[in-house]
Amino acid sequence: MSHERFAEVIADIATALPADHIAAWAGVLGSVDREPGAALAVDLIAARHGFSVATQATRLITAWQTEAPDLPGSAVALALRSAALMQQRVEAQRTRLVVSGPTSPAVPVRLTSSVIVQVIREARSRLLVASFAAYRVPEVVAELRSAAHRGVHIDLILESSAENGGALRGSSGAAAAFAAVRRQATFWHWPGARRTADGSPRAALHAKFVAADDRQAVITSANLTGRALSDNIEVGVMLNDPQVVGRLVAHFRALTDPRTGPLERLT
Repeated sequence: MSHERFAEVIADIATALPADHIAAWAGVLGSVDREPGAALAVDLIAARHGFSVATQATRLITAWQTEAPDLPGSAVALALRSAALMQQRVEAQRTRLVVSGPTSPAVPVRLTSSVIVQVIREARSRLLVASFAAYRVPEVVAELRSAAHRGVHIDLILESSAENGGALRGSSGAAAAFAAVRRQATFWHWPGARRTADGSPRAALHAKFVAADDRQAVITSANLTGRALSDNIEVGVMLNDPQVVGRLVAHFRALTDPRTGPLERLT
């Protein structure tokens, strides 16, 4: 007998109910040695009260009776636990919206400044930071210093232009903004001679992101400036998918490869 529709019900319930409800239900179902029926639905509802629990309990019992009556309660409990675990993993890797400036009641969002601080704080081995402009971000600088003190390797990829003040100052003052970590971080820039075939620096290093440990990253339209992180209308995403973040980091690692990459260490 195919259990496909019953599997869909299990997946829907694991998505709809909190983890503690799933655990309580699995405890009840694991010891079931009778045919599923109304009495079992009552036991599930009593195990953990909450909004829509009765509807989900009835749905589970109905689908079990019609689609998979051959399955024992222990199998249904295992299926629920497995579906809930997968749901938690998906949720942990979900992409989140990040904004600066005014918020709206339309959707829940997180502020760019708080997300960047979180990503830096959660770094354990490596941080990769890129920005076109950078100034007036003392909290970010303080977090970078703390990361360096706990042994995190920091790479800062910053815009610079020789025709706008020289590589050390940068067209945006980006390198100067991080002077407090100049001994703890490695600074990178994109020399004008490498930007185009004729050597004129028409292209710009315009990427803005913070990535931690090939594990999570925030990619944003906001530069690392006080106004961009707090006042401007900016938008970005927080990535929690290690595969996607790993590709982002690998791309910029290749760009900083001293043998083949166009980026150079800034001294």
